[in-house]
Amino acid sequence: MILIVDYGMGNLHSVQKAFNRLRIEARITSDTNEISNADKLILPGVGNFKRGMENLTELGLIDALNKAVLENRTSILGICLGMQLFTKSSEEGDCKGLGWIDAKTVRFNFENAEKKLKIPHIGWNTLDFMNESKLYEGIGEDPSFYFVHSFYVASNDDSAVMATTQYGTSFVSSAVKNNIFATQFHPEKSHDDGLKLLKNFAENC
Repeated sequence: MILIVDYGMGNLHSVQKAFNRLRIEARITSDTNEISNADKLILPGVGNFKRGMENLTELGLIDALNKAVLENRTSILGICLGMQLFTKSSEEGDCKGLGWIDAKTVRFNFENAEKKLKIPHIGWNTLDFMNESKLYEGIGEDPSFYFVHSFYVASNDDSAVMATTQYGTSFVSSAVKNNIFATQFHPEKSHDDGLKLLKNFAENC
Protein backbone atom coordinates (compact mmCIF):
# COMPACT_ATOMS: atom_id res chain seq x y z
CA MET A 1 0.00 0.00 0.00
CA ILE A 2 1.27 3.43 -0.98
CA LEU A 3 0.06 6.34 1.11
CA ILE A 4 -0.17 9.82 -0.38
CA VAL A 5 0.27 12.38 2.40
CA ASP A 6 -2.53 14.94 2.54
CA TYR A 7 -1.28 18.18 4.11
CA GLY A 8 -3.55 20.56 2.25
CA MET A 9 -1.17 21.53 -0.56
CA GLY A 10 -2.98 20.03 -3.54
CA ASN A 11 -2.09 17.74 -6.43
CA LEU A 12 -3.06 14.65 -4.45
CA HIS A 13 -5.72 13.25 -6.74
CA SER A 14 -3.68 13.55 -9.94
CA VAL A 15 -0.95 11.48 -8.28
CA GLN A 16 -3.52 8.93 -7.12
CA LYS A 17 -5.02 8.73 -10.62
CA ALA A 18 -1.57 8.01 -12.06
CA PHE A 19 -1.20 5.03 -9.74
CA ASN A 20 -4.73 3.93 -10.61
CA ARG A 21 -3.67 3.83 -14.28
CA LEU A 22 -0.81 1.55 -13.23
CA ARG A 23 -3.26 -0.63 -11.24
CA ILE A 24 -1.28 0.11 -8.08
CA GLU A 25 -3.24 0.87 -4.93
CA ALA A 26 -2.51 4.31 -3.50
CA ARG A 27 -4.58 5.97 -0.78
CA ILE A 28 -4.70 9.59 0.37
CA THR A 29 -4.41 10.12 4.13
CA SER A 30 -3.42 12.54 6.85
CA ASP A 31 -3.66 9.92 9.62
CA THR A 32 -0.42 10.10 11.62
CA ASN A 33 -0.54 6.47 12.74
CA GLU A 34 -1.00 5.25 9.17
CA ILE A 35 1.83 7.45 7.95
CA SER A 36 4.19 6.35 10.73
CA ASN A 37 3.68 2.71 9.75
CA ALA A 38 3.29 3.02 5.96
CA ASP A 39 4.87 0.66 3.46
CA LYS A 40 5.71 3.56 1.10
CA LEU A 41 4.92 7.26 1.10
CA ILE A 42 4.38 10.01 -1.45
CA LEU A 43 4.72 13.67 -0.44
CA PRO A 44 3.38 15.69 -3.38
CA GLY A 45 2.44 19.35 -3.31
CA VAL A 46 2.24 22.66 -5.11
CA GLY A 47 2.44 26.13 -3.61
CA ASN A 48 4.21 27.93 -0.81
CA PHE A 49 7.07 26.31 1.16
CA LYS A 50 6.29 28.10 4.44
CA ARG A 51 2.60 27.23 4.21
CA GLY A 52 3.53 23.63 3.51
CA MET A 53 5.69 23.40 6.64
CA GLU A 54 3.01 25.14 8.69
CA ASN A 55 0.40 22.65 7.50
CA LEU A 56 2.66 19.69 8.29
CA THR A 57 3.22 21.12 11.78
CA GLU A 58 -0.44 21.91 12.47
CA LEU A 59 -1.53 18.43 11.39
CA GLY A 60 1.15 16.77 13.55
CA LEU A 61 2.67 15.12 10.50
CA ILE A 62 6.34 16.02 10.98
CA ASP A 63 6.91 13.55 13.81
CA ALA A 64 5.03 10.87 11.88
CA LEU A 65 7.11 11.48 8.75
CA ASN A 66 10.37 11.52 10.70
CA LYS A 67 9.46 8.23 12.36
CA ALA A 68 8.59 6.59 9.06
CA VAL A 69 11.49 7.93 7.00
CA LEU A 70 14.34 8.28 9.50
CA GLU A 71 13.55 5.49 11.97
CA ASN A 72 11.63 2.89 9.96
CA ARG A 73 13.51 3.68 6.72
CA THR A 74 10.25 3.79 4.77
CA SER A 75 10.76 4.79 1.14
CA ILE A 76 9.30 8.19 0.33
CA LEU A 77 8.95 10.08 -2.95
CA GLY A 78 8.73 13.87 -2.79
CA ILE A 79 7.23 15.60 -5.83
CA CYS A 80 7.70 19.30 -6.64
CA LEU A 81 7.01 21.15 -3.35
CA GLY A 82 7.38 17.79 -1.61
CA MET A 83 11.00 17.59 -2.82
CA GLN A 84 11.69 21.15 -1.67
CA LEU A 85 10.35 20.39 1.81
CA PHE A 86 13.04 17.70 2.15
CA THR A 87 15.71 20.45 2.19
CA LYS A 88 17.04 22.32 5.21
CA SER A 89 15.52 25.70 4.39
CA SER A 90 13.87 27.87 1.76
CA GLU A 91 14.08 31.47 0.66
CA GLU A 92 10.31 31.29 0.27
CA GLY A 93 9.21 32.63 3.63
CA ASP A 94 12.72 32.25 5.12
CA CYS A 95 11.60 28.95 6.58
CA LYS A 96 13.22 25.73 7.81
CA GLY A 97 12.37 22.47 6.06
CA LEU A 98 12.44 18.82 7.11
CA GLY A 99 16.23 18.77 6.67
CA TRP A 100 16.50 15.28 5.24
CA ILE A 101 18.73 16.44 2.38
CA ASP A 102 21.70 18.77 2.79
CA ALA A 103 20.32 21.39 0.43
CA LYS A 104 18.39 24.65 0.34
CA THR A 105 15.50 25.86 -1.77
CA VAL A 106 16.14 29.11 -3.65
CA ARG A 107 14.26 31.28 -6.14
CA PHE A 108 15.14 31.56 -9.80
CA ASN A 109 16.69 34.99 -10.42
CA PHE A 110 17.42 36.15 -13.94
CA GLU A 111 17.70 39.91 -13.28
CA ASN A 112 21.38 40.04 -14.24
CA ALA A 113 21.23 37.29 -16.86
CA GLU A 114 21.70 37.97 -20.56
CA LYS A 115 18.49 36.09 -21.26
CA LYS A 116 15.67 36.85 -18.81
CA LEU A 117 13.71 33.62 -18.72
CA LYS A 118 10.15 33.49 -17.49
CA ILE A 119 9.39 32.56 -13.89
CA PRO A 120 7.89 30.12 -13.09
CA HIS A 121 9.68 27.50 -15.17
CA ILE A 122 6.76 25.79 -16.91
CA GLY A 123 6.88 23.00 -19.47
CA TRP A 124 8.89 20.03 -20.64
CA ASN A 125 12.61 19.74 -19.94
CA THR A 126 15.28 17.05 -19.92
CA LEU A 127 17.50 15.59 -17.19
CA ASP A 128 21.28 15.24 -16.98
CA PHE A 129 21.89 12.16 -14.86
CA MET A 130 24.66 12.31 -12.25
CA ASN A 131 24.11 8.90 -10.64
CA GLU A 132 22.15 5.70 -11.15
CA SER A 133 19.02 4.63 -9.33
CA LYS A 134 16.30 2.00 -9.56
CA LEU A 135 13.90 4.95 -9.76
CA TYR A 136 14.93 5.46 -13.40
CA GLU A 137 15.34 1.87 -14.57
CA GLY A 138 13.85 1.28 -18.01
CA ILE A 139 13.51 4.99 -18.75
CA GLY A 140 15.15 6.25 -21.95
CA GLU A 141 18.53 7.97 -22.10
CA ASP A 142 17.07 11.41 -22.82
CA PRO A 143 13.70 11.54 -21.07
CA SER A 144 11.61 14.69 -20.85
CA PHE A 145 9.47 15.56 -17.83
CA TYR A 146 6.96 18.27 -16.99
CA PHE A 147 7.98 21.11 -14.63
CA VAL A 148 6.07 23.93 -12.91
CA HIS A 149 8.09 25.83 -10.29
CA SER A 150 9.55 29.21 -9.30
CA PHE A 151 11.97 27.83 -6.69
CA TYR A 152 14.56 25.08 -7.06
CA VAL A 153 16.85 22.92 -4.95
CA ALA A 154 20.55 23.74 -4.61
CA SER A 155 22.37 20.81 -2.97
CA ASN A 156 25.49 20.76 -0.81
CA ASP A 157 25.70 16.95 -1.11
CA ASP A 158 26.73 15.77 -4.58
CA SER A 159 26.10 12.15 -3.63
CA ALA A 160 22.38 12.90 -3.26
CA VAL A 161 22.04 14.55 -6.67
CA MET A 162 20.39 12.10 -9.04
CA ALA A 163 19.90 14.51 -11.94
CA THR A 164 20.15 18.17 -12.87
CA THR A 165 18.26 20.30 -15.37
CA GLN A 166 19.17 23.51 -17.17
CA TYR A 167 16.87 26.52 -16.98
CA GLY A 168 19.04 29.61 -16.98
CA THR A 169 21.08 27.82 -14.34
CA SER A 170 21.72 24.20 -13.42
CA PHE A 171 19.40 23.01 -10.66
CA VAL A 172 18.74 19.69 -8.94
CA SER A 173 15.76 18.12 -10.69
CA SER A 174 15.95 14.77 -8.87
CA ALA A 175 17.56 13.60 -5.64
CA VAL A 176 18.07 10.16 -4.14
CA LYS A 177 19.52 9.47 -0.68
CA ASN A 178 19.03 6.02 0.84
CA ASN A 179 15.23 5.60 1.16
CA ILE A 180 14.53 9.22 0.18
CA PHE A 181 13.60 9.90 -3.45
CA ALA A 182 12.58 13.23 -4.95
CA THR A 183 11.68 14.90 -8.23
CA GLN A 184 11.23 18.60 -8.92
CA PHE A 185 9.15 17.67 -11.96
CA HIS A 186 5.71 16.08 -11.92
CA PRO A 187 5.92 12.40 -12.95
CA GLU A 188 2.12 12.15 -12.76
CA LYS A 189 1.95 14.70 -15.62
CA SER A 190 4.88 13.31 -17.62
CA HIS A 191 3.17 10.63 -19.72
CA ASP A 192 4.87 7.24 -20.15
CA ASP A 193 8.24 8.13 -18.60
CA GLY A 194 6.52 9.58 -15.57
CA LEU A 195 4.32 6.54 -15.14
CA LYS A 196 7.36 4.29 -15.44
CA LEU A 197 9.08 6.27 -12.69
CA LEU A 198 6.07 5.88 -10.39
CA LYS A 199 5.92 2.16 -11.16
CA ASN A 200 9.64 1.85 -10.37
CA PHE A 201 9.13 3.60 -7.05
CA ALA A 202 6.22 1.36 -6.14
CA GLU A 203 7.89 -1.90 -7.11
CA ASN A 204 11.67 -1.43 -6.83
CA CYS A 205 12.53 1.39 -4.42
